Amino acid sequence: MSKNFYHRIDCRLCSSKDLELVIPLKEIPLTEKYLENKNFKKDSKLYPIDVYMCRTCYHVQILDVIDTDILWNDYTFRSGLVDLIKVHLHDVAERICKKYNIPKKSLVMDIGSNDGTLLQGYKNLNMEVLGIDPAKEIAAEANKSGINTINEFLNEKLSNDIVDKFGKAKVINCFNAFAHADDMVELTKSIKNLMSKDGIFVFEVSYLVDIIEKTLLGTIIHEHLSHHSLLSLEIFLKKFNLELIYVERNPFQGGSIVGVAQFINGPFSVEESVETLIEYERENKFDKLEKIKSFSTKLNKINNQLGDLIKKYVIEKKKIAGYGAARSGTTLIAEFNLGDKIQYIFDDHFQKVNKYTPGDLIKVISTKEIVKKMPDYTFILAWVHADKIISDNQEYLNKGGKFILILPEIKIISKDSIYPWKKIKK
Repeated sequence: MSKNFYHRIDCRLCSSKDLELVIPLKEIPLTEKYLENKNFKKDSKLYPIDVYMCRTCYHVQILDVIDTDILWNDYTFRSGLVDLIKVHLHDVAERICKKYNIPKKSLVMDIGSNDGTLLQGYKNLNMEVLGIDPAKEIAAEANKSGINTINEFLNEKLSNDIVDKFGKAKVINCFNAFAHADDMVELTKSIKNLMSKDGIFVFEVSYLVDIIEKTLLGTIIHEHLSHHSLLSLEIFLKKFNLELIYVERNPFQGGSIVGVAQFINGPFSVEESVETLIEYERENKFDKLEKIKSFSTKLNKINNQLGDLIKKYVIEKKKIAGYGAARSGTTLIAEFNLGDKIQYIFDDHFQKVNKYTPGDLIKVISTKEIVKKMPDYTFILAWVHADKIISDNQEYLNKGGKFILILPEIKIISKDSIYPWKKIKK
C-alpha cells in the first residue's frame, strides 16, 4: 500500500462498515500536480477513485484518501479568479446576512476559505472575518489581501484556540470544504465549538441528486471525498445537536445545495425547503443502491459511443485537443481514455500554462493558440464553463473547428449549432 493514501473501511458519517461499491472508476493521477518537464514523472502515480455507498446512513463517498500534505500542496484553484464564482459567493454572503439579520461587526468564519473571496463578501457588509485554510500559498495570498487567515486544518484543539482568541462566531461557513474532510466527525465537532448559541452554520456542497441525474462525472475527484444528500446529512448533523433549517438548490458547478443549520431549537424556524428536498430524495430512491449504480450504466453507454467516435477520428487522422486544465478534466480524460488522443490542452491559468498534466503528460498552452493550432475537435474538459468557452471562441468555430461536450450526453458543437451561447452572445 502506498504511503501517499489509505483506504478507509468505514463510513465517514456513521462509522458503519456496511459499504458497497456503487460507481467503479478508472484510477487517476492527482489533479493539481502539473509538471515542468515532460520527462519528469514525479506525482504521476495513479490512485483509486471508486465511489461507495453506506447501507446504514446512505452516504455516498470515496474511501481512498490521499495524504493531505500531498493533496493540498501547490494547490492551484482560487475562487477569486473566476468571476462567476466570485459573484455567487458574494451573493450568498449578502443573502445570508439579510435573511438571518446578522448584526454588523459580527464575527464570520470560513472553513476552507481559499483566497478569501467569500469572506470578502462578508467584509464588504461590515462583518469581522476570519478564514481557515490548509493550502499554504493561497492562505498567504488571502492574508496579503487583507483577509485574516489561519493556515491550518481545523480540528478541536485549533477551534478552542480560536475561541480563546477571537470568541465564537455568529456565522460559520464551509463551502465545498464540507465535502473535502475525511474526518467529518472532528470537523463538525470543531464547527459546533466555534458557533455561538444563536449562530448559524452555512455550507455548500456538490449535490448527490445532481451528480446522479446529470451524470456529473467531473465532480468525482480526490478532493471531493463526500457526495452529500440531505437524507444522510440530516441524520449526521443531529448527532451534534444541529438541525437543518433551510436548503436551496442552485445550478452552480453543475448542481449544488446551500444549506443552513443551527443548534436544535435555535432562534430560527425550520423552513419547508428542508422536508421538501428530503422527500424528493426519498421518492426518487436516493437511499437505494440501484439508484446510485444507475450512474455507471449511463457512463458505460456514453463511453461506448465516444469510443466509436474517437476510433473514427483517429482513422481520419483528425487533430484532437482539450479545453480547460480543470480538476474535473483529469477524471474525464481517464474514464474516457482520452490521454493518448489529446495533443494539448488550452488554458490560461498562470500555474498551468507551458506545463504538463500529471499522468498523461499533455502540454497546457494558452487559449490564444486555439485558432493557430486549429484542432479539428476540442473536448471541453472544464465542463462547468462550457457556455463561456463556446461563446468566447466563435472564430475557432467559424473556421471549422468543433467542440465536443461529453456529459450528460455527447454533443458536437459547430458554427451552425443551436446552443445557449447564441442567446447570451452580445
